[in-house]
Amino acid sequence: MILPVDDTPLHQLPGLARHLGIPPDRLWVKREDLTGLAGGGNKARKLTALIEDALAKGCNHLVTGGGAQSNHARMTAAAANVAGLRCDLVLTRGDRSGNVLLDELLGASITWLDGPALPYDDLETAILTRADQLKAEGRKPYAIPIGGSTTLGTASYARVAQDLTRRLDPDVVVVAAGSGGTQAGLAAGFGDHTKLMGVDVGARPNLSDAITILARAAATHLNLPAPSGQCVLDTGHIGKGYGTPTEDGRDALLTAARTDALLLDPVYTGKAMAAMLTAYRDGRLGPDQRVVFLHTGGLPGLFATPYTSWLTTPPAPPRE
Repeated sequence: MILPVDDTPLHQLPGLARHLGIPPDRLWVKREDLTGLAGGGNKARKLTALIEDALAKGCNHLVTGGGAQSNHARMTAAAANVAGLRCDLVLTRGDRSGNVLLDELLGASITWLDGPALPYDDLETAILTRADQLKAEGRKPYAIPIGGSTTLGTASYARVAQDLTRRLDPDVVVVAAGSGGTQAGLAAGFGDHTKLMGVDVGARPNLSDAITILARAAATHLNLPAPSGQCVLDTGHIGKGYGTPTEDGRDALLTAARTDALLLDPVYTGKAMAAMLTAYRDGRLGPDQRVVFLHTGGLPGLFATPYTSWLTTPPAPPRE
């Protein structure tokens, strides 16, 4: 194994369970924020597989991208250092705080794109364009799509699903879905899309279709049957779009911190927690189900200037 990705804790959330009025042994968290690579997060598992592939192909330069506060970009820069590779990041514009500060600390070269947002497909094209430029300069680049959501990257999460089945056999796993690879890999490992409640954070268009395709490809790669059922995706907590925090997300972030000291982020896990809390309130999740919240990481983004001001500014009072 190229990267130091250890098994991560699986433990109960007794404070949050008490807040929801459910038995403590019914609500758990899988701590993928503790994967042990430059701040942790779910991308470490994907990058382990992708870097092994890059090295096998003789590549010496990783290229990927995302929004300015991309956790995947930060972890790719870290993984490149561990593997002895160079790294280029293609990012939409943002200030030098949070993940960007860590990108620079880790020594990644950054290509800034115009504007704070860019359509998903255009950003993927920009990653490939930068890889082509590096190839013309004599480098041997390995282009990684947004979120590391390739067949290899996705398949890494099938093993997590199999481990969860062995240890707890949950009824539902709640997970934030950006590029979709983590949810798809879990579906491949469980063999069932309906064991997942994905929470769309607004990063990728046609996300349900992408998850279905990725899950099938990962299952085929691992010689597993294609997962049954249809992709389950909560789309009610996107707010104004990817990277834009929500008031429900703020409430969820504060609730998690002040019950079980679980630290979330505004872009992914905060929205996923908000969706889970809503699902308990409206009955889509029940007190008899074993539910696992899969914490995908993202804490460095909480320290980005736009999000610190959002978190510390009291919400506007309701209009009379």
